[in-house]
Amino acid sequence: MRARYGVPLTLTAVGAAGLAYAAGFEVRSFRLRRVTVPVLPRGMRPLRVLQVSDIHMVSGQRKKQRWLQSLAGLRPDFVINTGDNLSDPEGVPETLDALGPLMEFPGAYVFGSNDYYGPKLRNPARYLFERVQGRHGLNGNAPVVGAVHNPWEELRDAFDAAGWVGLSNCRGRLKLEGIEIALTGLDDPHIKRDRYAEVAGGPESGADLSLAVVHAPYLRSLDAFASDGYPLILAGHTHGGQLCIPFYGALVTNCDLDPDRVKGLSTHTAGGRTSFLHVSAGCGTNRYTPVRFACPPEATLLTLTARP
Repeated sequence: MRARYGVPLTLTAVGAAGLAYAAGFEVRSFRLRRVTVPVLPRGMRPLRVLQVSDIHMVSGQRKKQRWLQSLAGLRPDFVINTGDNLSDPEGVPETLDALGPLMEFPGAYVFGSNDYYGPKLRNPARYLFERVQGRHGLNGNAPVVGAVHNPWEELRDAFDAAGWVGLSNCRGRLKLEGIEIALTGLDDPHIKRDRYAEVAGGPESGADLSLAVVHAPYLRSLDAFASDGYPLILAGHTHGGQLCIPFYGALVTNCDLDPDRVKGLSTHTAGGRTSFLHVSAGCGTNRYTPVRFACPPEATLLTLTARP
């Protein structure tokens, strides 16, 4: 009897313990990633950029709100929000409350699919099947039917009122004590809202630094930004894989980016040019899969320094 049932019971206990850890602890174990990126012209002072992404706010997530508010204590030079702020149509007030202290700093933003549409309950194994079949979001899948529409306009209006620059298929600039940062952004490629032709042309002349911003790091967007010569691309969307295998890493990225670059700093080469790429693992999850394993929620403080 003991030999027959011992192994299954042990596996069940280990699985239950892992689920309890992923849902009860790690998903709320917020971290700050610190990264240094040498992209500035020689002689320019370092710039500190705070990237927040994939908040997926659900009403009642007080610990996440307090942690986001505390990030203002880092005193960044500017903030980049790479989208998916919502996972609840009722979550706009709490999202704005959480980001309120950060909105005192200069900033810019793009939206992700979950800013526009509420999530739907789905089998997590579908992400594995879609990776194998090369289908992600609307890039190969049928359009979503009966989706809940989130009040993204309220987010946009609040960000704009705070002086943050909207970059959904747009260009914009931030001025920081005599330094001009040119920004080029895309709307979310995951739902085929990206229109690179509207912002093509590469970095702007006259700016001290040009950055590229997009929510989902699909290869077509990264190729376009890198080919045009942007020194740094900022993205989110992947959740760092969300459920990772210790000492191995992510199984999926929810886009066509390879798992080796699912989070953190890497590079991307296209058209004979190479850009730095930073992908944030984000600090939230879809409301229907509120778990993380070997992939804690995060924001990133990027220190931009002079090129060697």
